[in-house]
Order: sequence, then structure tokens, then C-alpha cells
Amino acid sequence: MAAPGATFRRLLPLSRWLPSRPVLPAAARAYGVRASGTGELVTHTGQVYEEGDYRRVRFVGRQKEVNKNFAIDLIAEQPVSEVESRVISCDGGGGALGHPKVYINLDKDTKTGTCGYCGLQFKQKHH
Repeated sequence: MAAPGATFRRLLPLSRWLPSRPVLPAAARAYGVRASGTGELVTHTGQVYEEGDYRRVRFVGRQKEVNKNFAIDLIAEQPVSEVESRVISCDGGGGALGHPKVYINLDKDTKTGTCGYCGLQFKQKHH
């Protein structure tokens, strides 16, 4: 078990010479389907293969099928729900297709409360 740790410690100093990828702030992240330089569609996880990659053999003669409805885009389209109470519960709706019920406290300093499971946002309606 010590060998992997020793290898990692030996390679760690080399990482400062590797080019780092620029990290976009969360507000500047490009959502939706993008295409790579080779014309291949990029999935929501960023999966794209190089021109000579052997894994591209399954796409010879056809285009890679990518679902264009990313969940993060669909949630962003949902309006913020205004509620009267300061504590609300969210179970995702849909009965068995939902998620475990969680309670969201809306009287914090934040303007909206977000469900950790489904991403729906709630705001307290002030009188």
C-alpha cells in the first residue's frame, strides 16, 4: 500500500510544470451542448475523444448521440416558488418518483432556499 503513496509523492512536484486548465467561475460556466474542435458533441460530463482515440471506433459512420436537455439547464428554467411560511418541505413531487422529504429554512440571510436533491428554489413571500 505504500507504493502508490510513494509514486504520488514523487509525481506531485512535477505537476507544477503541467499546463493547468482555466477554471471558469460558476456564473460564467457555459451550459448546454457544445461541440469540440473535431465536431464531436461534448456530453454534460465533458466527455470528448481525441482524433486518434480507439474509443471513437463505436461512432464510425454515425454521430454520437447526446441528450441536449441537461438537468442543470432544466432546473435553471424553473421559476423560484414563493411561499408564505418560513420553513417548507420538498419531496421532489411525483410520489415514489420524488426524493426523501427535506425541510428548508427560509429565514436565513440567503434570499432563496434550494433543495439539495432536486435543485428547486423557494423564496419567502414577505407581507
